Amino acid sequence: MKSGFVSIIGRPNTGKSTLLNTILNTHLAIVSNVAGTTRNAIQGVYNDDDTQIIFIDTPGIHKPQDKLGKYLNKQSYESLEDIDVILFVVDASVHLGKGDAYISQMFKNITTPVILVLNKIDKLNDEQILNAINEYKDLYNFADIIPISALKDDNISRLLRVIKKYLTDEIKYYDDNTITNTSLKFLLGELVREKVLNLTTEEVPHSVTCAVTHLKDNGNIFDVYVDIIIDRNSLKKIIIGAGGSMLKKIGMMARRDMEELLGKQVYLELYVKTIKNWRDKERYLSELGFKDF
Repeated sequence: MKSGFVSIIGRPNTGKSTLLNTILNTHLAIVSNVAGTTRNAIQGVYNDDDTQIIFIDTPGIHKPQDKLGKYLNKQSYESLEDIDVILFVVDASVHLGKGDAYISQMFKNITTPVILVLNKIDKLNDEQILNAINEYKDLYNFADIIPISALKDDNISRLLRVIKKYLTDEIKYYDDNTITNTSLKFLLGELVREKVLNLTTEEVPHSVTCAVTHLKDNGNIFDVYVDIIIDRNSLKKIIIGAGGSMLKKIGMMARRDMEELLGKQVYLELYVKTIKNWRDKERYLSELGFKDF
């Protein structure tokens, strides 16, 4: 039995969460086209016959605009410590930018093997994939370079084989039935936030978070109450929609995913609340699960 810890890092919107979900074959980390979707370091546990890999999906590293942004960057930086392998995920369908170059500078102070993962190759032909490899390969002395499509599950098995070469532990950290150490409340809240991100307009996503305020297992049905928290009253109308239509749609889609996750019926209630400047208020950040303030 080989085991170890693998950190998935990169700029926002490079497909880190999609990669984790594909590897685990489950909807663990929420996914949207909005940059900066992931807000907590999420541990996902992969098991096969001879290996256990604990993946840590981190928030995208970016220039912070508020206390929340600083916290997210801090999580990503700390994920490089005591790790067996780092997956540096880049979007191969776009040219190398300053953000990727900035992140690569972090690797110069560590000895951990770094695998360059060129994601989104489903958008490229063979020549373009080779061009992307040539463009990114000189950023750092990478241990390996693996082109993949997390969305299409292309070359993921090869990536796993390469990761296994660098695992050194010989103990099992979690039992075979464990897929994450993240709390159920957090996962359920994130499913609601995912629907908000994917269904509402561009001005909403960065201003919203979701917190489960009540969770009860009644045997054959779960009661789940979730606060959708925004920082401006003007956004309430967008999230609620005409006659509550948008909120109803968010609830229907979130409840479907919750029932799949929990394996039983869910009674879901959603409330939209305004907390002005919540992203800069330490008390609210702590209450919402963003620690270290």
